[in-house]
Amino acid sequence: MSHNLDSIADRVDTAMVYPLAKRTHLQTIGNNIWLKREDQQDVFSFKIRGAANRIFKLSAAEKARGVVCASAGNHAQGVALAASDSGIKSTIFMPVTTPDIKTEAVTELGGEIRLIGDSYDAAYAAAQEFAEKTGAVFIHAFDDPDVIAGQGSVAKEILAQLPNPAAVYIGVGGGGLLAGIGAYLRVHSPHTKIIAVEPEGAASLKISLEAGEPTSLESVDGFADGVAVKRIGTTTFELAQKIAPQSILVSNDEICATVKTIFEKTRTVVEPAGALALAGLMKDQSRPDGPCVAIVSGANVNFDRIGHMVERAELGAGQEILFSATLPEKPGSFLKFCEALGDHAVSEFNYRYADQAQAHVLVGIKIKTPEQGTQVMDNIRAAGMEVTDLSHNRLAKEHLRHMVGGISSARTTEHIYSFEFPERPGALRDFLTALDGRWNISLFHYRNHGASSGQVLCGFQTPDGNEEELQASLQSTGFTMCNETNNPAYQMFLKA
Repeated sequence: MSHNLDSIADRVDTAMVYPLAKRTHLQTIGNNIWLKREDQQDVFSFKIRGAANRIFKLSAAEKARGVVCASAGNHAQGVALAASDSGIKSTIFMPVTTPDIKTEAVTELGGEIRLIGDSYDAAYAAAQEFAEKTGAVFIHAFDDPDVIAGQGSVAKEILAQLPNPAAVYIGVGGGGLLAGIGAYLRVHSPHTKIIAVEPEGAASLKISLEAGEPTSLESVDGFADGVAVKRIGTTTFELAQKIAPQSILVSNDEICATVKTIFEKTRTVVEPAGALALAGLMKDQSRPDGPCVAIVSGANVNFDRIGHMVERAELGAGQEILFSATLPEKPGSFLKFCEALGDHAVSEFNYRYADQAQAHVLVGIKIKTPEQGTQVMDNIRAAGMEVTDLSHNRLAKEHLRHMVGGISSARTTEHIYSFEFPERPGALRDFLTALDGRWNISLFHYRNHGASSGQVLCGFQTPDGNEEELQASLQSTGFTMCNETNNPAYQMFLKA
């Protein structure tokens, strides 16, 4: 059945969402940027709107059969809550990879969970089969006109709160939020620009619009799991073609940077998909003058995901660079290298002795502008050292920075010490300056953890085995230290 924008807009006006959904507020974060805080719903996502509207419109006979859905998490919570509120049994099919915070929330809301497969598509197929066998009513996550109309109530609220938005940025997965908001805006605020934002690794709308029909992605990046959909819906795509939104793609690092921005402005940690729209707004070089709205769509984030987002946020915001440098393997090289870094705060520093001629180090430093990063690398080259920028190297960011190490090939005695020093710009340089230049450094590892003090693991070669002289030299630096040479972790993984 074909749907036009007017019919969807009419459905939005009669949508039954407010028995459960909240009228969320618009929050300004300055520079004509407004956040529509859908993360403040009771299920921490806009998905309650579509689920409630669809379930509240079921007939008595349909309610008696129960409902079933497939979801990566947020739609599942909406269905479970709306079904429980209506006294209906709900069966929820979810991928095995769904974050625990979402599965636990569904159970608490009264849904019966069945974990199937590694993707939304596998869960969807199982839910469809269940509906056919049991007669339960299938509640689609996005490709249903009543679900779309429920999501569209977001647009109705935006126009009541901010009558003339210049643009609205909408994160896209299956397309339900875009279809509902886009249809309502095209009818009631046709001058408002509509911008669809997708992750680079899950851009099903973009490739479908280019192909002129719903098209499946060969693979889907699941980082922003709330929008990790392989194929946009048939109905949502039909409406998207009529809405004709501008399209913006953002990287995972840009999403992480935006999660940080939202936290700094609101003290709320949102999920990656929840930050998607604002990431697009911040990237948009042609953002119109006037008030622009970004939909903060959800905050169901696993706690163990936060560490990864923090690690990648500054790279995504252009506030950190990650690079490798090649240094001569001789005493004093580290100090010369750190002097070339200037006063920039070091976020991590990884090195392991491997070759008598040269050393490879992996370093992250904090910057305020891209020009500062370029200047630092130029300074290092001027000091006679080779530099390679790895800020956009996926392998380096996801794996190498956690794997630098190995066993020393040197045949000299090595002693390992950990040090603690105050976490401030220049502290690492001061630490190296305080060290006696007689000792060749064979291992060095440092990462900034956001604490008030920094931790360094350092290895020193003593060809004559004179540990007492080394220890006296290290104690003279004044830094708190601990001899780790007999630590079993070092003995097993790092000792020659």
